[in-house]
Amino acid sequence: MGLIVSLIILSFLIFFHELGHFTVARLFGVKVETFSIGFGKKLFCKKKGETTYCLSAIPLGGYVQMKGQDDLNPLKANHDKDSYNSKKPWQRIAILLAGPFANFLLAYILYLLIAFMGVNELAPVIGKVSPNSPANAAKLQPKDEILQINGMDVKTWSDLSRYIKNSQGALLFTVKRGNKIKNIKIIPKISTLKNIFGEDIKKRAVGIMPSGDIVTLHLGLFESFSYAYKKTIDSSYLIIKGLQKLIEGIIPINQMGGVISIVQVTSQAASVGITALFGLTALISVNLGVLNLLPIPALDGGHIIFNLYEMIFKRPPNENILYKLTIGGWILLLSLMLFTIYNDILRIATG
Repeated sequence: MGLIVSLIILSFLIFFHELGHFTVARLFGVKVETFSIGFGKKLFCKKKGETTYCLSAIPLGGYVQMKGQDDLNPLKANHDKDSYNSKKPWQRIAILLAGPFANFLLAYILYLLIAFMGVNELAPVIGKVSPNSPANAAKLQPKDEILQINGMDVKTWSDLSRYIKNSQGALLFTVKRGNKIKNIKIIPKISTLKNIFGEDIKKRAVGIMPSGDIVTLHLGLFESFSYAYKKTIDSSYLIIKGLQKLIEGIIPINQMGGVISIVQVTSQAASVGITALFGLTALISVNLGVLNLLPIPALDGGHIIFNLYEMIFKRPPNENILYKLTIGGWILLLSLMLFTIYNDILRIATG
């Protein structure tokens, strides 16, 4: 069941991405010859208007085939009025940007739905107090619930972490312990901690860890729109920083995951609940949007670079160079796909 859910989600994300390209291409009068979900042998096709809609055998991608555009052979140009090649560079860039934009839009919609359903966050309840820490010296205890810091309400563990990180001097914690409310003064100290990329960072901390309890936040209408926007931006930033750390060698390449990892994690999220599934789907959608903007010739980002070149120098790139770069881009993408699948299989085999 988990595999079916994962494939449906991947197909839906690809459909939404390609729908972005399709919509803007048609807006500029470009003929779309094929709209396919999946690659390989076509299992089902139906022609409507000028476009043939297909479901193909390998549901790990998809494409919109526009008249005059051939990613596998960019030399097959066509300059008819309804051709992709006949459009101005800025129009082609808009068509290319529409796919990643659709992924960001989908992520925003999913985060908005999560906000409407209720946002699950870690509750500001202490699970563990580190020895020799400011919290231990102040006699904070497991199961203590932090209500306020310096008079500011604490609703989630994220609020708690942010207040401590951005604070200066001593902090007054308002703590609920059993049926009693206590005010406890704590002076944070600079500690060396690990960030999500495994790097050592220094920040103000008091030495407490969450219990794992969950609190559900019910947001108002405007708060929900703000939450969805912030989550989309934060997710995009997280993906970009992750790529940066991968290039810098901070994240080992053997931690790269592929399709199998996506299926596994999606299956786990589906078993947790609809909110977790929506959250993961939004993150994968942002991932697709960011990755497609990378300046690799076979991706949208690479084609955008080619069109920017034409805008600046008033001539298209050399056809032979364009062809070689595109083939090189496809080789790079296929190599990365095989490598991540190898990582996934190795990870499963070694437990």
